[in-house]
Amino acid sequence: MKPRPWLRVVGVGMVLLSAVATAACATTINRILADPSRYRNHEVQVSGTVLDSASILDRGAYRIADGTGQLWVVSDRGVPRNGARVKVRGTIREGYNLGSLGGRIKLPAAIGSGLVLVESSHRAQY
Repeated sequence: MKPRPWLRVVGVGMVLLSAVATAACATTINRILADPSRYRNHEVQVSGTVLDSASILDRGAYRIADGTGQLWVVSDRGVPRNGARVKVRGTIREGYNLGSLGGRIKLPAAIGSGLVLVESSHRAQY
């Protein structure tokens, strides 16, 4: 039987395509909360409903829920209003410090330290 190098190339291409597609898919908040070390410093996409939000000068934080859990999102692009459905992309961080933002507005202590999603983009639907 003669080796078929093109078959190996196609196989490797399919594996790479599958990995890229998996990385781009949304994950549940519960998966992130259940194993934060797996997602730490990695970009993820989550969808949910905004439960709480606070902002000043286009910076702030908002809490989203997706039916599997809740997660705080830190943003420097403004925050969606309560009740909005959002799709958020960003990086999971542990022990996040809001710095001077935390002193300007009253935010829950859970945001000041702990697991948060540092937003790179969000899309809200009202």
